[in-house]
Amino acid sequence: MTARMRGGYIAVRTAQGEPALIRSALDAWYATRAREVLAARMASVAASLKWVRTPPPLRLQPMKRQWGSCSPTGLLTLNPHLVKAPRDCIDYVIVHELCHLKEHNHGPRFHRLLEVEMPGWRAVKERLDGLAEQILRT
Repeated sequence: MTARMRGGYIAVRTAQGEPALIRSALDAWYATRAREVLAARMASVAASLKWVRTPPPLRLQPMKRQWGSCSPTGLLTLNPHLVKAPRDCIDYVIVHELCHLKEHNHGPRFHRLLEVEMPGWRAVKERLDGLAEQILRT
């Protein structure tokens, strides 16, 4: 059983066409892709932020209502389904969570910091929110 990207589509090959096997292969492909893409975006985004010396530890965990979170100890958790979103949306979530390393709340200082680091973030967030149902059901 394999899954590969082919011309903008993910092609899944299984010995039998059972939906459970196809779903399993697709989930495994997305998990691998999410680890690669989200870690690379985290490194790139973190490098541009003055207060982040090294990218924090990253954990992937499927979530129904969140794209990411940042623990008080600095562990960033990202929803692996985020890999299905456009890159600017991925970057927005990562910048948002990295801002929590400096301001661990959603107060005015947090929002000022987010605005400095990603002007226009509200439009990107709105776009991601509009794509949420589509991204989370596939």
